[in-house]
Amino acid sequence: MTESAIDPGVLDRGHVRLMLRGSRATIVLDRPDQLNAQTPDTWKALREIGQNLAPEVRVVVVRGEGRAFSAGLDRRLFESEQVDGAPGLLSLASSPVEQGDADIAAFQQGFSWLRDPERVTIAAVRGHAIGAGFQLALACDMRVLATDAKLRMAETSLGLVPDLGGTLPLVRAVGYSRAVEMCLTGREVDADEASRVGLANSVVEPERLEDATDQLVEAITRSPTGAVRETLALLSQAEEAEDPEQQFAAERAAQLRRLRELMGGSGGE
Repeated sequence: MTESAIDPGVLDRGHVRLMLRGSRATIVLDRPDQLNAQTPDTWKALREIGQNLAPEVRVVVVRGEGRAFSAGLDRRLFESEQVDGAPGLLSLASSPVEQGDADIAAFQQGFSWLRDPERVTIAAVRGHAIGAGFQLALACDMRVLATDAKLRMAETSLGLVPDLGGTLPLVRAVGYSRAVEMCLTGREVDADEASRVGLANSVVEPERLEDATDQLVEAITRSPTGAVRETLALLSQAEEAEDPEQQFAAERAAQLRRLRELMGGSGGE
């Protein structure tokens, strides 16, 4: 697919911008006056990008415009049957279970593609990343935080649950008991704590966030594409391996694919 395959109207309605430069794509949540609050149109825009990014894109950076990454759900979702033509929480509550399940599954697709090993994804986070914002950051492979970043899984304190794919990467990052505490209390996690518990790959001053992210992208893209892809796939499945032999076998198979590609004259892409 090429950039022209991405419907700009879908992105505009979701208040999402996409910038392409070589092998890098940058996704920007662009509602700074609302602290980049998310709606179903946001998730549709993210899904549109994920389904249509060109294969040459190796790294995706996700960030928010202005002083926040994302303050979570647009408050209208709590108050209206529909928000910009998409179902709000009241509509989901009253719809048949099968329809509600299908609607939420479609929302989740805006996040789930960010863990596809075909490309590396990085969240560049400053300010608030609350609820859906926190889950969007967790959907990425890595997170670079500004010192003013504040993470919070707010859903449970609102009577809901995190349902955009955030529970699995949270448990993987911080462990079960700490994830329970963060979710059930809904407390704020600052950048220092995020770094200590494994939620941040690095923490920098806000004015250095862009440069630090650029440097990480540059370091990643020095490695051959095929090797990065295979390594990501190995790491993503490592925790699910039933025993060490299963992971050993996956490593052997991946290495043989790499050797055949390298020896075949592809240069490792």
